[in-house]
Amino acid sequence: MEAKHLLTEVIVPTLKHLELDTPAARRLLLGTAAQESHMGRWLKQIKGPALGIYQMEPATHDDIWNHYLKHRPQLAAKVEKLLCPGFNRHEQLKWNLAYATAMARIHYFRVPYALPKHHDIAGLATYWKNFYNSALGKGTTEEFEHNYGRFVL
Repeated sequence: MEAKHLLTEVIVPTLKHLELDTPAARRLLLGTAAQESHMGRWLKQIKGPALGIYQMEPATHDDIWNHYLKHRPQLAAKVEKLLCPGFNRHEQLKWNLAYATAMARIHYFRVPYALPKHHDIAGLATYWKNFYNSALGKGTTEEFEHNYGRFVL
C-alpha cells in the first residue's frame, strides 16, 4: 500500500474522528504499519496470532476493550462507529483499515508517556519498540528505522 494514501485516506480521517490527531501519531502509525506488515503486505502473522496492517494480537485488542475503552464510553462510542456490524472484531483488524488504525492509535494513546517529536524517527522507533513490540518482540529499532525509510519516505 502506498504510505501517502494510507496517511491521507485512512490515518488522518480516523485520527480526526477519534480526536486523537497529532503529527507524531500520524508518523508513528505509518512507521508501525511499515515495520509490522511492510505497509500491508501481510494481513495475518505467518507464525503467530497478530492481525492487520499493524499486526495487533487479539489479546492486545481485547485488553484495550476490556481495560481501557470500557472506562471511556465516549471514546469507545467513536471506535464502535468504525465497526461493520455483524462481523467479528478480530477479523476486522485485517480488513477494516479505519478500525485497525483506531485500535493501534488507542494502544499508543493509553501509554502514559508523551510521543516523541514527529520528525524524530529514532525516537518513534524506540517508542514503538518499548510500547508496541515490547522487549520480548523480535523487532528492532534499526528495522523500524529502515522500514520507515523504505516504505514511508
